[in-house]
Amino acid sequence: MGVRTWIEGWPVYRQLTGTDPLGRGTAARSPRSEQLSARTGKADSMARSVCPYCAVGCGQRVFVKDGQVTQIEGDPDSPISRGRLCPKGSASKSLVTSPLRQTTIKYRRPYSTEWEDLDLDTAMDMIADRVIAARAATWEDVDDEGRPLNRTLGISSLGGATLDNEENYLIKKLFTAVGAIQIENQARI
Repeated sequence: MGVRTWIEGWPVYRQLTGTDPLGRGTAARSPRSEQLSARTGKADSMARSVCPYCAVGCGQRVFVKDGQVTQIEGDPDSPISRGRLCPKGSASKSLVTSPLRQTTIKYRRPYSTEWEDLDLDTAMDMIADRVIAARAATWEDVDDEGRPLNRTLGISSLGGATLDNEENYLIKKLFTAVGAIQIENQARI
């Protein structure tokens, strides 16, 4: 390959001498880049979500292929972030797909010095059993004067800052139905 042929193949030369002075079209293309395709183009489906990292609530588009997340990017239809994500939000695909992600629940039994792994179904059953037991043990039908209370002080809820108002509304309804009165949230959006 001669020097002239090499220079003519150089993107900067094509940009300066061709019809693409900004270098956004043909001047920036190479045989390798012509073969590339977007990770989002081959997705089976796309779901809209909210970034889990902070209380801002930036919109995300989650692309899925064969049941696996292939890409997460900002949602341009989101009025909050308008398609932009911070570095943590941009890296949230690794939160879902990382081989280091915890897929079991760490549990330490009372008086134990060791942690054990539990599957999610077992842990959820343990939580449900404890909620039912706490409700039964602390339920108050009436006060000392016979006035109806229908409450429990043995259960409370504190919502996290990444929950929005609608999610906290549903949590409030759930815990109120259980009889809890100590319910608070940290909703910021």
